[in-house]
Amino acid sequence: MIFNYFRNRKLMTKLMITYILVTVIPVSVLGYIAYKQYTMSIENQVGQYIPKLLEQANTNINNQLNDYKALPDALYNSSQIIEVLRKDAYQNNSALFRDEFLVNGILSRMYMTSGNSDILGVFILSKNRLFQSTKHPEINVNIEEFPSFLGEEIDLKGGTEFILPNQVGLAFEGDPPYLFMMRELRDYENQENLGTMFIAIRLNFIEQAMQGLTQDRDPTIWLTDQDGRFIYHSDPSMIGKVDAQFPHYPKINGSFRTTDWINNDLVSSYKFPSVNWYSFHRIPLNELMKDTNVVRNGTIIAFIIIVILSSVISVLLAWNVSSPIKKLTFLMKRVEKGNFKVDLPMEKKDEVGMLAKSFNSMIQEIEYLIRENYQIELKQKDAELYALQSQINPHFMYNTLETICYAVEEDDKEEVIKMVTLLGRMLRYSLNNKEKLVPISLEVSHTEDYLTIQQFRFEERIHFSLSINVDQKNYVIPKFILQPVIENAIKYGLDRCRNINIEVRMKVNNDKNLLIEIADDGPGMEEAILKKIQLSLHQNPMLRDSQYGLLNVHARIKMMYGERYGLDIESKAGSGTVVYLLLPLENNIERKGVS
Repeated sequence: MIFNYFRNRKLMTKLMITYILVTVIPVSVLGYIAYKQYTMSIENQVGQYIPKLLEQANTNINNQLNDYKALPDALYNSSQIIEVLRKDAYQNNSALFRDEFLVNGILSRMYMTSGNSDILGVFILSKNRLFQSTKHPEINVNIEEFPSFLGEEIDLKGGTEFILPNQVGLAFEGDPPYLFMMRELRDYENQENLGTMFIAIRLNFIEQAMQGLTQDRDPTIWLTDQDGRFIYHSDPSMIGKVDAQFPHYPKINGSFRTTDWINNDLVSSYKFPSVNWYSFHRIPLNELMKDTNVVRNGTIIAFIIIVILSSVISVLLAWNVSSPIKKLTFLMKRVEKGNFKVDLPMEKKDEVGMLAKSFNSMIQEIEYLIRENYQIELKQKDAELYALQSQINPHFMYNTLETICYAVEEDDKEEVIKMVTLLGRMLRYSLNNKEKLVPISLEVSHTEDYLTIQQFRFEERIHFSLSINVDQKNYVIPKFILQPVIENAIKYGLDRCRNINIEVRMKVNNDKNLLIEIADDGPGMEEAILKKIQLSLHQNPMLRDSQYGLLNVHARIKMMYGERYGLDIESKAGSGTVVYLLLPLENNIERKGVS
């Protein structure tokens, strides 16, 4: 009973009663619960959020490692290096020096000057020969010293291994932290081992991947291998050392709390997907909870202010909300009846003001779309009428039928059948297809039929070619946008030239848009005429009635797809004309699915 009474009240009454009832008791209860839950939720939120960041960082690092693993594959593209590595090590010094100079030069060009700043050095150990290239040429390693980098022989088993700097013992200028990657080189043709490739990689890519984790509260972040040795640490001096606590950490993808009450921390960890590495993020719990007191004090102050001002706010807010909505309801009833000449003036910038502004914009947009769709329909009908008139106007029909008569008199049955078929197909395309957008194949076929009939009429005076480098069946374009342009080229071309060649080219440009080029070698245009036409093309197509085929096509494209698209012309007197049509690449299947 009470609910029905409340539900049937006016909005202003509901708001006033609601704001009065929800001031003291609900706010006090919610404030108490919020304070209690806040300290509990911080740990849970961080514990869930940080592992996701670690996962993303690990994925980025893992992807970078995969890229580095693929670096040795570039060697197989150099037949010179493969030929040298296949050679026996027992050669004279001159041949050895020549091979070393050749391979070192290729390594330098391939890895040191390729733009990858993280590569410090590249080494190939093959048949007691050492080839090398580093960022700093003064760093030169002898063949006798090189095996000592590893400490012991590692069986790669055809794969790739990463070695920490403390296992290598090789220092580069500036002593940057790095990884040493080992990769076995195989001669896949002869099924032999060509040697081992070593690449020293700077750890900058790990630091960049971890930057998103170090922007808040200055946490400690590190990476370890499966033995707990630091691969990366926010404190660079720790790299290469062993984490004494590593065996005690649960190997999980998630967060856990340490049990040391002196250093009570929240630790998040995540295992790499393809290597036995772990990433860790540690932050003290007291850092997470330092805002709790601020939130508590703010909640108490807010509660007191709300209790004092609740009555005044409820009345003012109810009035400010209900009054504009009442006006909006009245105007919506007028719009329902078809009257779009309405306006809801509102100077407020709050939600009610935004609602009024959106209402006014919606009415204007509806009115504009009605006008625009009406204009587009007119332009489309005008284009269809234009194309239909071109096909069935007395001159076109008379000349076509006359050509057919000549073919009949000469008893050229094949030519008669072909022309009648083409003419019927053109008329059927014009009369039966009611779609605004048609597959490219239909428009191209219609254009080819039109050009073929004109070629029959003018015999050797017209030559044409079609180059369609786009999927004709799965993409669509507006109907009747090619014939008006081609008709214009034939009309003005044959008036002043004996012969004319027309080329129609379609392709997808670099911006993934459809570019159509219609070129002819006709008389071209004088500069003044070209500027006049281009000026007409830049006018607003909604404000004029296009009387020419080019302007008709341009206006329809701009109204259908926007200002980025349309028609453009390049021409020079005596050098022919090229007409460009730029349209979006619209998929026929997606368009049907949306509709």
